[in-house]
Amino acid sequence: MNDRFGRFKARLERDVLSHPIIVANPYTAWFKRGTFSRQQARAFLIQFSVFSNQFLLAQLHKTLNADTLEEMHASKEILANEIGVGFLSAGAIEDAELGSLRGSIEGGTFRFRAAHFELLVRMARQFGLTFADLGKRRFGTESTLFFCDELIRLYGHEDYATAAAASWAVENWAAAGFWDELVDGWEGYRVSQRFKRLDVGFFTWHARLEANHSKHTWDELATTLAYCDLNVDDFVRHANEMLDAVAVFWRGLNEQRAMLTGETEHAKTG
Repeated sequence: MNDRFGRFKARLERDVLSHPIIVANPYTAWFKRGTFSRQQARAFLIQFSVFSNQFLLAQLHKTLNADTLEEMHASKEILANEIGVGFLSAGAIEDAELGSLRGSIEGGTFRFRAAHFELLVRMARQFGLTFADLGKRRFGTESTLFFCDELIRLYGHEDYATAAAASWAVENWAAAGFWDELVDGWEGYRVSQRFKRLDVGFFTWHARLEANHSKHTWDELATTLAYCDLNVDDFVRHANEMLDAVAVFWRGLNEQRAMLTGETEHAKTG
């Protein structure tokens, strides 16, 4: 099994982890500089809120389509944490509101304010956005909605092997560092605008969460291979399909920010 997993891992590193959206993300590389305008920040927060809120549907599909009770439990861990149940881990340092960075929802405390979407809503208020401005499909651009729909199709697929490939791809995308780039960008923006404080808890918390997930994705895949006869070619294809959809999302954001840059420059010279 170790030899099989070793070959599988080498294939994924070569044919999936080399995907352009993992290797280099033009949008987050730009965002990291912190030179965006308030208008660009608002536009980004709206689209990210649509993805964040609609992700719950994909996670619910993944939970409902689980092949085993263990898989359902694993999916519920993520779903419940998303909606406000903190992880509980013996001996781990916990946030008073959000819980631990690892552990289980079993025995964890539910708090409305700990829901990931509510964290994002509180941040967006600093840019003049309200709950009514965020999270709904009607606010999504074509590229954002394509990404959300592909999450449901692939990540929430009724075929476990397809869902496993998409889930693995999403976790490795999330662990590739884009959260850190966003956090750096918000801090740069705070400094440039001379704000004493900018609540970016949604982004800093996710950056910390993903730092703990990278190794787990490989451990979970090794466990899956032990009892599931995954087709390597299909796994690679579905993982890349998921990453292609991720790339569409970020490409749409990049096009949007470029358009807003043009509008800003026009306003300055008009």
